[in-house]
Amino acid sequence: MENSRTSRKSKKKGSSNFLVQGIILAAAGIIVRVIGMFYRIPLADILGDEGNGYYSSAFSIYSILLIVSSYSLPTAVSKMVAVRMARREYINSMKVLKVSLFYGTVVGGLGAAVLWFGADIFANQFLKMPYTSYALKTLAPTVWIIAYLGVFRGYFQGLGTMLPTAVSQIFEQIINAVISIYAAAMLFQEGLRSNALYGATQYSYAFGAAGGTIGTGAGAFAGLLFLLFLIFSYRPIMKRQARRDRSEYFETYQSLSAVLIMTVLPIVFSSVAYNISIVIDNSIYGIGMSSMGMSASDIAANWGIYSGKYRLLFNIPVAIANSLSSALIPSLSQAVAERSRTRIIRKISMVIRFSMIIAIPATVGLTVLAGPICNLLFSRNDNQSLIRMMIYGSSAVVFFSLSTVTNAVLQGINHMKTPLKNAIISLVIHVGILWTMLFPLKMGIYGVLYSNILFALTMCLLNGLSIRRFLYYRQEIKKTFFLPTLAAGIMGAVSYGVYFLVHLVLKHNAAGVLAAVAAAVLVYGVLLLKFRCVDETELNSFPGGRKLAGFARKYHLL
Repeated sequence: MENSRTSRKSKKKGSSNFLVQGIILAAAGIIVRVIGMFYRIPLADILGDEGNGYYSSAFSIYSILLIVSSYSLPTAVSKMVAVRMARREYINSMKVLKVSLFYGTVVGGLGAAVLWFGADIFANQFLKMPYTSYALKTLAPTVWIIAYLGVFRGYFQGLGTMLPTAVSQIFEQIINAVISIYAAAMLFQEGLRSNALYGATQYSYAFGAAGGTIGTGAGAFAGLLFLLFLIFSYRPIMKRQARRDRSEYFETYQSLSAVLIMTVLPIVFSSVAYNISIVIDNSIYGIGMSSMGMSASDIAANWGIYSGKYRLLFNIPVAIANSLSSALIPSLSQAVAERSRTRIIRKISMVIRFSMIIAIPATVGLTVLAGPICNLLFSRNDNQSLIRMMIYGSSAVVFFSLSTVTNAVLQGINHMKTPLKNAIISLVIHVGILWTMLFPLKMGIYGVLYSNILFALTMCLLNGLSIRRFLYYRQEIKKTFFLPTLAAGIMGAVSYGVYFLVHLVLKHNAAGVLAAVAAAVLVYGVLLLKFRCVDETELNSFPGGRKLAGFARKYHLL
């Protein structure tokens, strides 16, 4: 009886800890994206739409090389470490760290070499934006740094703590913001002098974009130094755990290397297929518009608005889904190792529901306040194209959030190849739709926008069918989708009304936006409680949730 009670308490604590770790990482993700948004605003002003196009295009190539080389390392390492820690195999978990560092050295170095030596080929042949090569070359060392960063973050996540990852991400982004703005401004001025010397117009944009990417490497290096400090501080604990290890089987470095590669490869392939759409879009759009007579500077400007501004905004709420996914994978892996189907189902249901509780109101908010938000953040620009993109494309928040979480679910339950298969199918459909929208229909950049949304929607549907097939699982609909949508609809009407009234009286856009956002948070939070989308038990599992639950009971919201 006592053992049963202890087991129930342990499971409850584990579920609560998963939520807390997810919230920590999600909060860090929000802070990182907010910092990113606010430094990208002056950066966009420095670079202009053309420079922003070079900057975003360089990042699209860099992102794919990062995925191929090291993007999968946090997920793979956390998964392997979590399984071994659940079995109290401390020596094996330390070996996982050493094997992963060697792997990161090799693939990170190769990725950096490909980006450095292939920069001109990518810029001239693939993107049709020759001046992107400067930003590509400055990003090359960052690929190597991120490989080590990913290993250490994955190791701590496998131990069940997201705090080192969260703090290092914030530290990294602060350094990134400061260095990016300073370097971009300095190199933009240097580019102006080169323009005058060579009778050109693009060196300022190209050098400025390269300055912005220097900040990315500086931030990553700062984050790596922080994690190195933590790992050396943690070494005494690792040694004590190793002395207590009573494992019957100690894995060899060769066997762990094979396991790491077999864990990494499906994640790499599925991540490439999932994320390469932006690179393919960039290339098809550049080649297509070039064939129709559009200049390289206009192509870069349009792409700068789409990738550098629209995607920047919708990726902020999607970051929360990424954070929940990172917290979910090691937790799910432990549940799978312990063969606890009840815990698996509970965690899946919880992470999908909470991602939708955030993504749905974010979509509504970005739709109804598209104009005020875009004009507030990018006040020096003509934002008509950006506002239209945000209104027509805000639904991407829901679909990308859901596809991200369901990818993590499938990886966590050891069906690593399924997200790859689903991503390839979605990618083929996406490319076909994009080609149709760009050429016969001549929809321009909006063809990229719509086809991208359909890509994420296809991923959601295929992943959902796969999860149902493997686990006989059906997601609860009412509290996950219907009630948050109803609450978000009411929230959207109220927030727009508040913005309209405040702007009418004060004639001040920023005051109207802040008042509308505050009203939206209050109204949506109250409606979530009134509609029972979140119950008291779930509230209590949040940091500070008991006080919030007490407040809700006091005002009869629970």
